[in-house]
This record gives sequence, C-alpha cells and structure tokens, in this order.
Amino acid sequence: MIRMKPLKAELLLIMVTLFWGSSYIFMKMGLDSMGEFNLIALRFGLAFILAAFLFHKRLRSINRQTLKYGALLGFLLLGVFTCITFGLQTTTTSNAGFLVALTVVFVPLLEVLVFRKKVSPPQIFGAFLAIAGIGLLTLNGSLHIRPGDFLCILAALFYAVQILHTSKAVKRCDSLNIGILQLGFAGGYALVLSAIFETPALPSSMPGWIAILALGILCSACGFILQPVAQQYTTPTRTGLIFSLEPVFAAFFGYWFAGEQLSMQGYAGAALVMLGIVASELLGKMPAAPHPLRSFKKRRADL
Repeated sequence: MIRMKPLKAELLLIMVTLFWGSSYIFMKMGLDSMGEFNLIALRFGLAFILAAFLFHKRLRSINRQTLKYGALLGFLLLGVFTCITFGLQTTTTSNAGFLVALTVVFVPLLEVLVFRKKVSPPQIFGAFLAIAGIGLLTLNGSLHIRPGDFLCILAALFYAVQILHTSKAVKRCDSLNIGILQLGFAGGYALVLSAIFETPALPSSMPGWIAILALGILCSACGFILQPVAQQYTTPTRTGLIFSLEPVFAAFFGYWFAGEQLSMQGYAGAALVMLGIVASELLGKMPAAPHPLRSFKKRRADL
C-alpha cells in the first residue's frame, strides 16, 4: 500500500488540480481539428483503456449492478463534457473554468430542492455570492448571456446530478470499477454520437494529438489514479480548498496560451465565484449541515 506524508499528498493534489485546470485550453485546442463528440470519444476512450489496463484484475469483479451504475454515470459524464466542449466554442477558457467550478455550490442546493436536506447558512451565503459572480462574469451590457456561458453553467448542474448519483452508487458497488466503467461508457456514447453527427477520425495535426494525449493521460487517467491515493493522507477541507484552485489555473492557462483576459467586471465576478466556492467548502463544514464533499472529489477524477 502506498503511504505518504500530508505535505507530499497535498502537493500531488495541487498537481492534479493543475492538470484539470489545463483541460479547458486542451479541449479548445483539440476542437480546432476535430468535432466535439469525436474529442470526447478519444479522450475518455484513451483514459478507459489506460485505467482498465492498470486495474484489469479489479475489473473481474464487475456485476450487473455495477454495469448499470457505470452506464448511468457515463451518460451524465457525457452530458457534462458535451456542454463544456460545445460551450468552449463561444466562451473563454477562463469563464468555463469558473462556471464549471460552481458544481461545489450546486450540490447542496440540489440536496435542498430535491432531497429536502438542511443546508448551513454559510452554504446559502456562498450560493448567493456565486450567483452574483455569475451575473458579473457572464452578462453583457444588454443583460444577455453568451450561449457558451449558459452551457458551462448547465455542465456544472450535470456535474452536481452526477455527484449525487455517485454518492448512491459507491455505497452499493466498487467505486474503482464504477469510475473506470463510466469512462468507458462516456467514450462509447460519444463515439456513437460522433458516428451519427460527425465523421470519427484520429487527430490530423500535432496540436490535436497533444490535446488528446494530455486530456486522456494527464487530465483523466492520471487524475483518476492519483487523486484518490493522495486524498487519503490529507483532510477533506484541505482537499476542497486545493480543488477550488482549478478555475484559477484555468484562467492562468487561458491567459498564458490563448491571451485571454477578463474585464474589470469579469474579474469582480470571478472573485465572487471564488468567494462563494470557498464559503461553501470551508465555512460549510459545519456539523449541522454536511454535504457530499467526498463524492465531489470522486467526480473530479473523471476530468
């Protein structure tokens, strides 16, 4: 069994978060040479092959219930990345990173609305901050939201639904097998859609290959393997705060590699979104109103 000190584990989680933050610029890079569904199929297909190869012995214990949950979570994962990849056509990587990170806020809100669970005042406060940030980050002078921004918000909602279903699934089935299977199902669904609406093909350019290899190996397969290992040796609160750096990394990569810059209004909105996320993660860790942070960490491994 791998053992490590908390500092090493947290540095490893920061590296994984850096991979996830870079995924938006790699997705945008890949979309220059292939269709949206083709990109999703190659990304998750490669991640599934690598994960299945490393854990093939574990996969021998798969049963019908595990397959069922893997198919459902793979479908939800497809919804998440369909929204993100189409959204990146009309929004920036910076906006996408901040908006998709709103999953942290949407999870407790859905728990209140759907499951009638109690939510702590800090989580409510964090939700209001995040909603205000969304407005500043996405609305233009005529109070219209760009289609890409709307799709990224929808992706965050898909993530939240996936988290809640994952929380239920891991109580009944092997979590590692479910995680591997959902990658395979997401890639398979995307391949079918690519065959219907596009022409499936391998990348035809060097940037396309770089994007697919980075998304499949670093952002998906490595994240899936390293994240749960490292998380065992630090606290959930520290893990949540480290993962809240993802949109910051996304904005950094967008600025450094694509020359993207936010307006003053955009920076103010991004700051409010970050404050909302931190309020939900840090202040929301009150005994009276816990929320499924552990499940949220598992869904991030699917990036």
